[in-house]
Amino acid sequence: MRIRKNIAVSDEGFLFNPTTGDSFSTNGTGALILHLLKQDKSVAEITETLCENFDADRILVERDLEEFTSLLKEYSLLD
Repeated sequence: MRIRKNIAVSDEGFLFNPTTGDSFSTNGTGALILHLLKQDKSVAEITETLCENFDADRILVERDLEEFTSLLKEYSLLD
């Protein structure tokens, strides 16, 4: 899973798709996920990072990550 090359992503979690003109913003957690996706981290690596950074339950993190990446796919932001 990777952010498409033509998608502009700011450090604050703002995304812009120049093809469609659509823009999106995320919270700090979303920005961290986007940063990790840009680094080609696997879902398992992203899950581990989120669990460590937020002292969160793995099952909840996995579910929330799946929901977030599903939205990114729905808006054609992921390859």
